[in-house]
Amino acid sequence: MLKDAMGGYRGTAVEISRVILAEPDNADAYCNRANALSSTGDYESAIGDYTTALKIGLRFREAITAYGNRGIARLNVGDIYGALEDFSEIIERKPGNRRLLYAAYHSRASVKEKIGDKEGAAEDIKEASMLLPNVL
Repeated sequence: MLKDAMGGYRGTAVEISRVILAEPDNADAYCNRANALSSTGDYESAIGDYTTALKIGLRFREAITAYGNRGIARLNVGDIYGALEDFSEIIERKPGNRRLLYAAYHSRASVKEKIGDKEGAAEDIKEASMLLPNVL
């Protein structure tokens, strides 16, 4: 965690890789390494680790975060439809955190706008504004 705070993400990814070698079914380790890789701009590897973590199984809150982070990483590599799937998955799971759900609707609206779905984007913005009316 100290290396993360000091910007030493690559070292962190290497250290987390050791945990993964020792515990290949540790979903949290894959998710943590994905976060470290994403922070360094290695989005492709991060996407792979988020996917592995989700397949192994994360607790609800961590899974929601992983979908959001993977969606952002997918946007960074140009996988618009993959990002759309991830933001939609968050919305389908209906997390109780209104800010998180707001962010998912807002992110999905941005993606829908990029693919030309203006009606869908407007609908998502409307949903987001109902969750946090004072933000928009």
